[in-house]
Amino acid sequence: MKFVAAKPCCRFLIHRSSTAAMLGFSSSSGAFRRPSPPPLLGFGSISRWNHKQTLGLPGLNWGKSRDLLRPCDIRGFHLVAGVASNIREFSSSVETRVNDKNFERVYVQEGLNVRPVVVEKTDQDKDASAIREGIEKSEQSDGSKAAPEIATANKLSEDSEVEKEAWKLLENAVVRYCGSPVGTLAANDPNDKLPLNYDQVFIRDFVPSALAFLLKGDTDIVKHFLLHTLQLQSWEKTVDCYSPGQGLMPASFKVRTVAIDENKFEEVLDPDFGESAIGRVAPVDSGLWWIILLRAYGKITGDFALQERVDVQTGIKLILNLCLSDGFDMFPSLLVTDGSCMIDRRMGIHGHPLEIQALFYSALRCAREMLASDEGSKNLVRTVNNRLSALSFHIREYYWVDMNKINEIYRYKTEEYSTDATNKFNIYPEQIPHWLMDWIPEEGGYLIGNLQPAHMDFRFFTLGNLWSIVSSLGTPKQNEAILNLIDAKWDDLAGQMPLKICYPALESEEWRIITGCDPKNTPWSYHNGGSWPTLLWQFTLACLKMGRTDLASRAVEMAEKRLPLDHWPEYYDTKSGKFIGKQARLYQTWTIAGFLTSKLLLQKPEMASFLSWEEDYELLEICVCALNNKSSRRKCSRGAAKSQILV
Repeated sequence: MKFVAAKPCCRFLIHRSSTAAMLGFSSSSGAFRRPSPPPLLGFGSISRWNHKQTLGLPGLNWGKSRDLLRPCDIRGFHLVAGVASNIREFSSSVETRVNDKNFERVYVQEGLNVRPVVVEKTDQDKDASAIREGIEKSEQSDGSKAAPEIATANKLSEDSEVEKEAWKLLENAVVRYCGSPVGTLAANDPNDKLPLNYDQVFIRDFVPSALAFLLKGDTDIVKHFLLHTLQLQSWEKTVDCYSPGQGLMPASFKVRTVAIDENKFEEVLDPDFGESAIGRVAPVDSGLWWIILLRAYGKITGDFALQERVDVQTGIKLILNLCLSDGFDMFPSLLVTDGSCMIDRRMGIHGHPLEIQALFYSALRCAREMLASDEGSKNLVRTVNNRLSALSFHIREYYWVDMNKINEIYRYKTEEYSTDATNKFNIYPEQIPHWLMDWIPEEGGYLIGNLQPAHMDFRFFTLGNLWSIVSSLGTPKQNEAILNLIDAKWDDLAGQMPLKICYPALESEEWRIITGCDPKNTPWSYHNGGSWPTLLWQFTLACLKMGRTDLASRAVEMAEKRLPLDHWPEYYDTKSGKFIGKQARLYQTWTIAGFLTSKLLLQKPEMASFLSWEEDYELLEICVCALNNKSSRRKCSRGAAKSQILV
């Protein structure tokens, strides 16, 4: 598939603002437009912000409305220079943490004390083919088990009829803006007369499509998507006269055709930041997925110049600033409301859901690799390192459960008032659900769905656990145990269609109270225990990283038999995933793309290393508690940790 270049014929949809007249906009149907050339050309893609300070920088102003500058507009050039100069002054109050080897036991398995060299960024002069060639040569030279897998994959390189159908459907779902591909529709069912918002391009939904295109060699659509969504980042976004912080990425956008006059029309991009979503919830995961995809684009294509652009660097920092802002929370995990991620309806995940923490951890590792190595980024990188260290300890120590940990919780004492308490979150043993005691296998474990004071959500959330494996948020031992649990509980978590979004479903009174009697999230349907084929690509990636290709192949074979016959549905219902979801859209794009990405990864297993992370041994020595040894009140919670699970 060949994509054509952008044409200078399109605009962005800018919502009405009191500053419109001052900025020289003309109005038509509630949208303001200014003639502008293709927004992807060099510094012309930088937009003008005013009225709001961010990143703690005096004199750097960002506004709610914006207009696109022409590439030849001198003001645009000076703006870029100003932004670059001010961003380099970014600072943080977080100081450098010193080393403390006493905490290595929390992370290191089986006495692994060797610290290999950590490569933060691949040499930018290497292209993707050279990197892949190096991987293959390394695998052949050390005689690793990956060599026969690659040989087998080469035999399967010819697309099957199912794959050919899937590619055709994926290409038909491509959305173009001014002639250039900028994403894929959420669903493309020709018989659907009421698409709602399924005719939009969602950031999270596009990720598997982007990876499928990248692995196939089609890169333009991903580059255009990254740059166009970046331009939407600082759009005006308001709900009831309140605007969220700068750096928020939209949940989705739609290409609309707007009449200029009687005989002339033009295309505009209309983003949704949650102000039109059910529940009016901002998409916390959109910015995290954007950073993860940006890193994947560079790794696979070798085009690191995109990451180095001033506007892209600014976009990364805006997202980080939004995520790393100081607040009242005592935990390093992100505090979010219900419905702010893939589970975008009320499902009792408000607080510190695992899915957000795993994506947050991944995005921080990605950003640290991509941030420019200059004086302006030093403090930000230090802040990122500190947060990574604290977050990894927090999740590994407090979210992990297996047979031993559940027995430990079962014997917890409560109401402990002490800095070295064992039951730090005052969890009552009666919270342990009866189903879990019989369900947890002897060999295996998982990361729970949520942790708050006096509350542990013991449900198994698939995406969070899989992405913890991919990002190395879990320890190597934990990652292996998660896959062991999925293998042991295959009938529950995969059933007749992999994979369950969460297990078990909320039923009866729990369903009524937690979901608010949501008719779409009835037990074993949609987000409440439904089976989602799009999770297949993340499962495949996790399995390849951990050397469990057998599990990935088993899941892909199951999906390949059913998906084309069922017309590629969004999700499946019932405890075993037997029926197509009662409200599932057909020809769901991320179902199609998830299948294709899984097939491509199995054919090219060496590519999994571009999309995953290994353990970062440098983080083992970082601890903020050692900053101030003069204070008698400061005690390190890691040193007081009693858990022996991670030793």
